[in-house]
Amino acid sequence: MNTNPNNESWLYEISAKRKVIDLNFKEIWQYRDLLMLFVKRDIVTVYKQTVLGPLWFFIQPLFTSVIFTLVFNSIAKIETGLVPAFLFNLSGITAWNYFKVCLMGTSSTFRANAGLFGKVYFPRFIVPLSKVISNLVKFGIQMTILAGFYIYYISTGADIALSGYTLLFPVFLLLMILYGLGAGMIISTLTTKYRDISLLLTFFVQLLMYVSAVPYPMKALTNSSYGWVVAYNPLAYIMEGFRFILFNDGSLYFDSLRILFIALGGVVLFIVGLALFNRTEKTFIDTV
Repeated sequence: MNTNPNNESWLYEISAKRKVIDLNFKEIWQYRDLLMLFVKRDIVTVYKQTVLGPLWFFIQPLFTSVIFTLVFNSIAKIETGLVPAFLFNLSGITAWNYFKVCLMGTSSTFRANAGLFGKVYFPRFIVPLSKVISNLVKFGIQMTILAGFYIYYISTGADIALSGYTLLFPVFLLLMILYGLGAGMIISTLTTKYRDISLLLTFFVQLLMYVSAVPYPMKALTNSSYGWVVAYNPLAYIMEGFRFILFNDGSLYFDSLRILFIALGGVVLFIVGLALFNRTEKTFIDTV
C-alpha cells in the first residue's frame, strides 16, 4: 500500500531489509549526539558510586604491573631484554586492557540494551562504537601513565628509545579495535540465544591474556612445548609488536609481513562480526 500518495521524499526511511554488511556512516553521523551521550555515560557511570572514582584508571594498571613484576620477573625470573620489567608489564597491560574492554563491552550489546532497542530506533552499531570511543579515553589516560614511567626510566639510563617504528602506533591501536569489535559482535549475537557464553567469557578472557604474551616476551616460550599456542595467537603478535614500536628492543619479536596477515585477519573478523550483528539485530528481541 502506498503510504505516501503525494510522492514526497522522506527525510528518513527505516526498513527491515538491509544489506548483509551494512555500515551506514552517514546515518551514524546523523546520530552523533546520541553517540556522544553513550560515550559520556560509559565514562561517567563506571566509577560513579566508588570511593576512589576515576583514580581506578591509574590504580588498576599500576597495581597489576607490580604484581606481574613480582611474580613473573622476580620469582619466575623471566627476562624482559633491555626493557625494565615494570615498564614491560605496564605497556602490555595498557594494550591488553584496551582490547579487553572493547571485547567485553561489545559482547553484551544486545543483552544490556534489549529494553532500549525494543523502544526506539537508532543505528545499533552506535552502541559498540561508543564502547570503543569511551575506552579510548581510558586508554589515553593509561598511556599518559606509561609515558611518565617511560621518561623516568630513560632518565635513569634504561637503553630504550622511540624509533621510526613508533609511527605504527595507530596501526596497532586499530588492530586492537578490529579484533575487540569483531570478536565482541560475534559473541554478542551468540549470547542472545546461549546465555552460558556470557558466564564463561570472563574466565576465557583471563585465560586468553596468559596465552597472548602479556606478562612475558614471546621468546620466553621459544623452547616450550606449549609455545605453539602463543605462536598461533594473533593477539600475541599485536602485544609484542606494540612493545617493539615503543621500546625498539631487538629481542622483541616483530615481523612486518606477519603483522600484515594479522591485519587482514582483523578486517575479516570485523566484517564477519558486523554481518552477524546486522542479521541478529532484526530478530534478537524475540529471543533475548
